Amino acid sequence: MNKHAPKLNKVILYYRFTPIADPEAVLLWQKNLCQSLNLKGRILISKHGINGTLGGEMADVKKYVRETRRYTGFKKIAFKWSEGTGNDFPRLRVVVKDELVAFGNPDEIQVDENGVVGGGIHLRPEQVEELVKERGDDVVFFDGRNAYEAKIGKFKNAIVPSVESSRDFIREIESGKYDHIKDKPVVTYCTGGIRCEVLSAVMKKRGFNEVYQIDGGIVKYGERFGDEASWEGSLYIFDDRMAMDFSDKAKVIGQCEKCQAPTKDFRNCNTASCHQLILLCDSCASLPSNLSCTHDQSLHRDSELIG
Repeated sequence: MNKHAPKLNKVILYYRFTPIADPEAVLLWQKNLCQSLNLKGRILISKHGINGTLGGEMADVKKYVRETRRYTGFKKIAFKWSEGTGNDFPRLRVVVKDELVAFGNPDEIQVDENGVVGGGIHLRPEQVEELVKERGDDVVFFDGRNAYEAKIGKFKNAIVPSVESSRDFIREIESGKYDHIKDKPVVTYCTGGIRCEVLSAVMKKRGFNEVYQIDGGIVKYGERFGDEASWEGSLYIFDDRMAMDFSDKAKVIGQCEKCQAPTKDFRNCNTASCHQLILLCDSCASLPSNLSCTHDQSLHRDSELIG
């Protein structure tokens, strides 16, 4: 084996809804496991399950996957792999939360060993396209992410709710804005699938009759179809890359906040206390004055959301 061969770095995205009796014990186990393998990233744990995104050397990530699947409730986790840089995350953060996805009400969902009780029907990417062929324009794609993520990529003709974080979804859905689609086939989608597990259950509880979710989220759909079907643009992701394309045919649908030129590049605000993102083209980003707090405050990078 060549000691000087470049090391392969990978990023994994995953979640599993399953009852966890002692989240603090799982936190200690996961933290120690990641530290022993020099993995960085974020893991959220709650009584409802686990949600994580981690990066590191491929051999170490593989060991993490094997060890994590030893836990009875985590055996069926579907890990989504992508290329990493080795510097995708600045540190390791493992925390216990009341909710895996912060909808603002820990009692909104119930989980059992099979996942969320009463959620939407899972569709594989191929089944999504079959539904579109069968039902045509009746099919409604419903974005389950924060509104700023859809600025650079979304499903064609999707409804993008006016939400800054997942906490806004229940109020948004109860507003009556979407009552006209309650009897249509609604396909919810998000990055890796986790937010739609909750969103689809929220919608079904509130009278939406035919609700689906994409199994594996946009990530799996993009791996299967790239830019050849219903998706267009780039995918916003929760690591230092911020965006990824599924092919070299990816359409640029984002617009620079300053000059409206096409762009898919979010920039972090330079103000130390600010957690906002700014969508800027290279030319506008080269001017320090544009990297300030004068931009649209709706573009908030929610570091708790990782799927």
